[in-house]
Parts: sequence; structure tokens; C-alpha cells
Amino acid sequence: MGHKSPVSGSAAGLGVKRVYAPADASDGTRILVDRLWPRGMSKDKARIDIWLKDIAPSDTLRRRVHAKQATWDQFVVDYGRELAREPGARAAQELLARIVREPVTLLYAARDETHNNAIALKAWLLGQLAGGPGVGARAKRSERARPKKATPR
Repeated sequence: MGHKSPVSGSAAGLGVKRVYAPADASDGTRILVDRLWPRGMSKDKARIDIWLKDIAPSDTLRRRVHAKQATWDQFVVDYGRELAREPGARAAQELLARIVREPVTLLYAARDETHNNAIALKAWLLGQLAGGPGVGARAKRSERARPKKATPR
């Protein structure tokens, strides 16, 4: 099943859906956020409006996750860091601008509906819309916020 949920505040709507699920009028702009085209899916059947390859995790990060060399939490942090750098940053800004104007559905091909790049991307985007710096920067900020040990005088 897809994860459609309205976004409060400045976004018109942001959903997440498996690309193999049927398209729906409520999807709004359908954006594929995978680097690779979905297997066995024709362009007509997919009904993809935009393919944002640059917003997908790097091949290196994707391979680490598939080889189970990174936990989900590590993936989320590392992906957030990638989204803060080019080419992901430009694609993320394009996507943020679009979701404040109109409903958007992020499309992905992975079988796992709870641990995939579209779910991580949605959380990152919502953090950006809420005024947060994003997952990677948030992790760095929490490290800086740790109290320092008192030094004797």
C-alpha cells in the first residue's frame, strides 16, 4: 500500500507510493525518486511526470544498504548528508518548491514499503518544510549540543 498523507502548513500535499501501484488522480505530480528505472514498467503504465534521478541515493550508499553494510538509521543520516550536497541539493530545492505549490507523490520501486529512499526522502523534506536543517545537519547539531566537560582551573 502507498503512504499518502497530507502535509500541514506550507505544503499542498506529499505522498509516497510504490510505482507499481495504480496511479490515482489524487497523486498530483508523480515523481520517480529512484536512480534506476523500475523493472518491467513501461513509461505509459508508470505515468511518471518527472524522474528526479539526482535526488536518489548515490550508487555507493544504495549498494551499502542492499549488502546490509548499513543500518536503516545510518542510511537515513547518510542520505540526508547527500541531499545537502550537489547534485541532490539542487533536485531537493526543486522538489521543495513544487510541494509547496501542489500535491506530489514520491514514487519508488523497492519492495520494502517502510524502509526505502522515498520514505527517508519524505521525512527529510518534511523536516525542511518545518524549518529544520535536514537529517544530516540535525545529527551534527546534536553532537555539538552535548555539554562539555568542566575543566579544572
